[in-house]
Amino acid sequence: MSRQILITGATGFIGTALVQRLDTEGMAVRGTVRHQAPKDAPYPVIPVGDLHGDTPWRAALQDVDTIVHLAARTFVPKAPEAAPLSALRRVNVEATAALARQAARAGVRRFIYVSTIKVHGESTPPDRPFLEQDPLSPADAYARSKAEAEAALRSIARETGLETVILRPPLVHGPGMGGNLARLRRWVQRGVPLPLGAVTGNRRSLVGVDNLTDLILRCVDHPAAAHETFLVADGQDLSTADLLRAMGKAAGRPARLLPVPVPVLRATASLLGREEMARRVLDSLRVDASRVRRVLQWQPPVPLEQGLARAMQPGDP
Repeated sequence: MSRQILITGATGFIGTALVQRLDTEGMAVRGTVRHQAPKDAPYPVIPVGDLHGDTPWRAALQDVDTIVHLAARTFVPKAPEAAPLSALRRVNVEATAALARQAARAGVRRFIYVSTIKVHGESTPPDRPFLEQDPLSPADAYARSKAEAEAALRSIARETGLETVILRPPLVHGPGMGGNLARLRRWVQRGVPLPLGAVTGNRRSLVGVDNLTDLILRCVDHPAAAHETFLVADGQDLSTADLLRAMGKAAGRPARLLPVPVPVLRATASLLGREEMARRVLDSLRVDASRVRRVLQWQPPVPLEQGLARAMQPGDP
C-alpha cells in the first residue's frame, strides 16, 4: 500500500538519497522548504517558512501517514559563545516539537527522527562501542540540541500516541557527503600528503547513505520500530589510516600518508588550538548497531567498500 511520506530536508544529502529510494519503492513523497519551492522538483514541495516553534506545518501534513524529519541546523557561524545553543534549539528542538505536535493533531501515524551518535559523546575506548542504553553526554551545542529534541519527541509520543522512531547515525558517507569526510575525500583525490599514516590504533564507525535510507524505509512500516531508538552503522569499523587507504583505493589514487606519531599530532593540535579536530581524527568512535539488526531483522545492504566507492565517484563536489 502506498504511503504519503513527508520528508523535511528532502533536498539535502540524506534527503535526496531517501527521495530516490522511496520513489523506486512506489511511495508518494512530499517535501518541505523554507521559502520558494524549486520549479523542477519531481514531487510536491511545500514552503513552510523559517523553522522555529511557530512554523505552520498544516498544509504539508495533509493526508500524511509518516514523517521523516531530516531538516536541522548543524552550526551557527561567527556567533557569540552563548548564541549557538539558542539558535540551534530554535530549529532543532522547538521546530521539531512543533512539527510533532501538529503531526499528532493531523493524524500522522509515525515520526522518524534522524538524530546523531554525538548525543552519546565524541569518542569511545577502542574496545567499547556505544550502545542505545548508554547515558547521553553531548559535548557540543549541536549534539545537546539533538538530545533535547529526542526528549521532546518522547514526551509528545507519550501524550499523543504518535509513533516515534529515533535513529542515531555516525558520520554518513556517500555521493554528495559534506563535512570532514568531504574534506578527506578532496585531499585524497588531489594527492595531498596527510600526516595520518600512524593513526592505526583507533576505530571509527560509519554508515553509508544507501544503508541509512534502507533502514529508514524499514522503519516506515515495521511494527517493532514504533517508540524505539536505534544506533545504526555499516558494521565495519576502520582506523583513520585504513579509512583513507580505502578512500584512495575507491578513487583509484592511493592515499599519500606520512607516519607522524600520534603523540606528535596531539601536541601539535594542542599548540594550534585544534584539539577538537584532532580528537575527531585520532580518537575512536565505535557504534554497536546489533540491536537494530535483531529487532527489525535488518542488514545493511551495501558493504562499506562499495559505499565508499560510490562516495568517491568522479564529479562529486
